[in-house]
Amino acid sequence: MNGPLVKLDNVVKVYKVGGEDFTALHNISLSIERDAFMSFVGPSGSGKTTLLNLIGGLDKPTTGSIYFKDLKLADLAREEMAAFRRKNVGFIFQTYNLLQVYSVYENILFPFLLNDFKEADVRDRVVEMVRQVGLEPEIRKKPAELSGGQCQRVAIARALVKEPQLVLADEPTANLDTENSYQILELMRDLNKKFKSAFIFSTHDEKVTKYVNREIRLKDGFVSWDKRRNGEGTFE
Repeated sequence: MNGPLVKLDNVVKVYKVGGEDFTALHNISLSIERDAFMSFVGPSGSGKTTLLNLIGGLDKPTTGSIYFKDLKLADLAREEMAAFRRKNVGFIFQTYNLLQVYSVYENILFPFLLNDFKEADVRDRVVEMVRQVGLEPEIRKKPAELSGGQCQRVAIARALVKEPQLVLADEPTANLDTENSYQILELMRDLNKKFKSAFIFSTHDEKVTKYVNREIRLKDGFVSWDKRRNGEGTFE
């Protein structure tokens, strides 16, 4: 199927702050390809996390439209939106959001249980995903027994195990040291190529810029830069 995976058409997001309107996003129009590996970059308050949440169906725009292929997200009821996210979107959070009482295996299995799969039917896929992120020796460990980099690998595996078409990563390297940040970025780039899922990062980490194929910079809720990497490795 041709056409973008995600399309935003004049998206505006307004919040009430102290009884006054605060516009977090101003007339954002974008098209995002199905194999994208890209980032929203900007300082705190620039609108990048708001934009990520809107694309992932965690919030709705005040005005304007967001489409996932031919599906208009604003037309979905609350239950339909939750089902859409479970099926189509994988989330990777800055703080990992792992279930502390569950093992690595159980955390990665969890998205299947939410979608009413039987464990016996997906066990092999979960184990293979553990292998893909290099955590086979830790498969029975719980998050408290893992390093930050290992916890982020679990979060990546959990996001990708159902093979979603879209993966949204909010500051995925913020809590990692430089070496682990590069390892995580290499891993996500490899998985982007393998699974053909679109990856969108929200970040202020300059290390991410070295890996993405497209960078969109936000300032005060406006797009100030939208450039793609050319064959020579520079943005244009």
